[in-house]
Amino acid sequence: MADIKTTAAIQEKWGRVTPTRTDDYQTGIKNPKRDWAQAASAAKASWAGGVQAAVSNDSFAKGVNKSGTANWQAKATAKGPSRFAEGVAMAAGDYGTAFAPYADTIKATTLPPRYPRGDIRNLDRVKVIATALRKKKTG
Repeated sequence: MADIKTTAAIQEKWGRVTPTRTDDYQTGIKNPKRDWAQAASAAKASWAGGVQAAVSNDSFAKGVNKSGTANWQAKATAKGPSRFAEGVAMAAGDYGTAFAPYADTIKATTLPPRYPRGDIRNLDRVKVIATALRKKKTG
């Protein structure tokens, strides 16, 4: 039988030691064993198989139900707000670059006339925009 520490001891050490490993984390990102994009792309079949297995096992719903809303809210409230602001600030350039083609599509789309507020024909304007954006996204 393998000699293993208690779960509590493993948990305690992981929580104490791992946060001090930020330099190792950064070094690993800068010096990967193999190119991330190439390896991820080459794993396409494995990814598809894993997704299909998860669908067959209903793994998504099981995981959501196991965690629960209260757990999600507690973790998101504890970690999310400070990370959210920093992440948004860091991603602003990427957001602009990624949204630009859609902004151009919206600008280039000719909308049908606007009718009085509440007129059901105004939904045609929404449909035109939705169709143009979907076409842009899917080609």
